[in-house]
Amino acid sequence: MTSAESADSPGRPQRQGSVGDSAGGAASRPRRRRRRGGRGRGRAQLSAVTDQKVAPEPDAAPSDPARPAKPARKQGGPTPTAKRPGPGRGRPDPRVRTVRETSAGGLVVAGFDGDEELRAALIGRVDRRGRTLWSLPKGHIETGETAELTAIREIAEETGLTGSVLVPIGKIDYWFAVEGRRVHKTVHHFLLSWQSGDLSTEDYEVSEVAWVPLTELATRLTYSDERKLVATARTVIEDLTADPSELAARVAAEPRSEPSAYEKAAAERNAVRNDPPKPRRRRGGRRSRGRRGGGSGGGSGQT
Repeated sequence: MTSAESADSPGRPQRQGSVGDSAGGAASRPRRRRRRGGRGRGRAQLSAVTDQKVAPEPDAAPSDPARPAKPARKQGGPTPTAKRPGPGRGRPDPRVRTVRETSAGGLVVAGFDGDEELRAALIGRVDRRGRTLWSLPKGHIETGETAELTAIREIAEETGLTGSVLVPIGKIDYWFAVEGRRVHKTVHHFLLSWQSGDLSTEDYEVSEVAWVPLTELATRLTYSDERKLVATARTVIEDLTADPSELAARVAAEPRSEPSAYEKAAAERNAVRNDPPKPRRRRGGRRSRGRRGGGSGGGSGQT
């Protein structure tokens, strides 16, 4: 077929831009960009991964099939050690002596007869910074005393006032440190009605004594625990003033005089609270020396 016939023949498109075309300025077909890495490189990486051998996991011991295998420790690394808690890490210092003390005191109130405004007696102590700390009178339970008798005695010693116990209003527990000791103190508080006496500061531990209106106790008392007790006492006072017969019966009642087992133990602890601690005895001290000496042990093991 001649070139003329091929050009005139229908259904056969003529390819443009070929080498045999006479038109030298015709545009050439754009080249396809090849992917980086190529197909061959990807196949090589895949074959390298699949050719690696995976070590089989060791089987668990027959006695404990559910226990997982322990991870291998790194070579050359430091050996793990457990930290032992020392003083200051939640463990109390064994060198500090702990002492338990039990006291009793209370809120002595005047004005129950209704002639005057209700007021209570507070004591003031001066701290090391020269500040006056106002609190309720209280003191240690002594041998043969109940908590009620202790409250009556301590209020009389620290304020010069004599009161009659009406009702307990609560107890306070707190800790403090003094002279190398940790003291856990429990104070039992009572509500008392003033009967006689005038304010005095004869007690050497007390710097000031004052009558304070019941409405001002919350701002005068230094310690928050005592402020909470006063809030409880005010509710009791309102109930007693609303029932004069009940108030009169409680004022006339005699305080409990027979100490309980708790109060007896508290008095014993209070009696020895200032004693020096007993020296610790070494384990097997005398007995071991007697054995080494070859004695019969008749008198060497006695203490």
